[in-house]
Amino acid sequence: MSRPLDLGTAGGFRAERLLDVLIPTRNRPAELAVTLSGLAAQEGLPGFGVVVSDQSDGDAAYRHPAAATMVRALRHRGHPVLLTRRLPRRGLAEHRAYLLAASAARYVLCLDDDVWLEPGTLRRLVTAIEELGCGFVGNAVHGLSYADDVRPETHRHYEEWTGPPTPERIRPGTPQWERASIHPAANLLHVTRKLDLPPGAWRAYKVSWIGGCVLYDRAKLVDSGGFDFWRRVHEKHQGEDVAAQLAVLARFGGAGVLPSGAYHLESPTTVTDRDVEAWEVVLAEDDAAQPA
Repeated sequence: MSRPLDLGTAGGFRAERLLDVLIPTRNRPAELAVTLSGLAAQEGLPGFGVVVSDQSDGDAAYRHPAAATMVRALRHRGHPVLLTRRLPRRGLAEHRAYLLAASAARYVLCLDDDVWLEPGTLRRLVTAIEELGCGFVGNAVHGLSYADDVRPETHRHYEEWTGPPTPERIRPGTPQWERASIHPAANLLHVTRKLDLPPGAWRAYKVSWIGGCVLYDRAKLVDSGGFDFWRRVHEKHQGEDVAAQLAVLARFGGAGVLPSGAYHLESPTTVTDRDVEAWEVVLAEDDAAQPA
C-alpha cells in the first residue's frame, strides 16, 4: 500500500520556469499513467513543471497507484508537479483556461491525457519554438494501429516553412484549412519516413491546427485571448484547441514540427457531449465584429 500522495500547492508551483506541461484529465487513470511516464522519461529540459487537473466522476485519476508512481518519479527527477481537481465541469475551454492560469512559465505544453511522448520530444519542441519565434509549435499524434494504412492523397497537404512562420488568417473552405487532413491516422508518420531526415534533424511545416500536443509561447497565447472564450460557448463543446490556435496563428503564426514524437493511445473518448464546435462560435462572433 503506497503512502498518501502530496498534491502540491498552487502558490508553491507557480514560478517563472522555462516550461510547464498542462494536462486536463477525466476518468482515465491508466492513460494518465502512460502520459506521465512519457514525461518522466524526457531528458535535456531539467526542471519543467507539470500540472494535472482532474474532472473524473469518481476518485481523481492521479490517485491510481500507477499514475501516483509516475507523479513521484517526476518529482524524484526534479520536476514540480501540481495535482488539482476542477469541479463542477464547465466545459473543455474553461478547464484549459484554469490550467493556463496555474502557470507562469515561458512556454506551456497543452498535452492531452492519452498521449505518450517518446524521449527527446520536449527538447525538440522547445528548440523549434525558440528558433522559429512563433506563437506555437506542435506534434500531431500518431495512431500506430494505422501504421500500414498509407494514404498518399493526404501527403500533398504537407508544406514546409522556408523561414520563420508568419501570421495567417485561416478559415474553413480555404486550401489552408485542408492542411489538417495530414494529421489523422498515421499520415504524418508516412510523410516522415519519405523525408528520411538525418538523426537530430527536424522540419517546421504549415498547419491549420494540431490536436493533442501543442507548445505555446504563453505570453502570446494570453495576448491572443487564451481560452477565455469559454464564457461565450455552451459547456458541451469540442474544438476549443482549434479556436485558440486560430487566434494565435492570426497574430503570431505557428507550425507543426516533424518528426513527431507524440503517440495517441487510441482509447475511447471521454468527451461524449459534443453539441457545439467552439471554433465555429468564436470565428462567427469575431468575424461579425470586424469592420465592414
